[in-house]
Amino acid sequence: MRLFGLIGFPLSQSFSKRYFTEKFEKEGVEDCRYEAFELPSIQHLPALLQQHPELAGFNVTIPYKQEVMAFLQELDGEAASIGACNCIRISGGKLKGYNTDAAAFETTLLQQLQPHHTQALILGTGGAARAVRYTLEKLGIAYRYVSRTPGEDELGYDNLDAATMEAYPLIINTTPLGSYPKTEGKPELPYELITPRHYLYDLVYNPPLTAFLKEGQQRGALIKNGYDMLVGQAELSWNIWNS
Repeated sequence: MRLFGLIGFPLSQSFSKRYFTEKFEKEGVEDCRYEAFELPSIQHLPALLQQHPELAGFNVTIPYKQEVMAFLQELDGEAASIGACNCIRISGGKLKGYNTDAAAFETTLLQQLQPHHTQALILGTGGAARAVRYTLEKLGIAYRYVSRTPGEDELGYDNLDAATMEAYPLIINTTPLGSYPKTEGKPELPYELITPRHYLYDLVYNPPLTAFLKEGQQRGALIKNGYDMLVGQAELSWNIWNS
């Protein structure tokens, strides 16, 4: 029996476990199972690997997409360029890291992207934000990071004036704000400045319509949640584990 899984903290909800369990049932895959492993610290990873020698691969979510890289023996070129890793393949006891977030994000972003969406605000600066940045650079879309504690060349939420909001019509939320169960949360944007020219993309998938997306929808903006991206990255992970 091959075991796959997800590491992160907290894992109050696990799209991945449900998705893969249903996938295995639907496709008649009988020699595989998928579990969620909630790790309070990335330092627990070696013990997890020791406890489960049948583990053939795992996904990585918040907050370990960067920290996990210290435990890998190999890194795929794209994951190295991004500086974050959300998919690990275990072969011969060696861990190789990949990033499936970027490709899945690109595919789903392009579904509604308009010619005037040439500049983007990336809300958050974690591992998922790195995959978003990589994709935007690949597509030739200029971007600025927005953070509650802005570093050099980053914007704070209080910097988002009318001129900035008009200049950056693509807004991507990579933070967990608004995700279940704290669904009332949302990034502190001047939402009154959102127009139908804007495109709001939220990496959060539960609830399907976050408070962030609802603000955009009410003002006629294009909106997209993270569900299709999650499906895409899950399928890419499955391909990697079986290649």
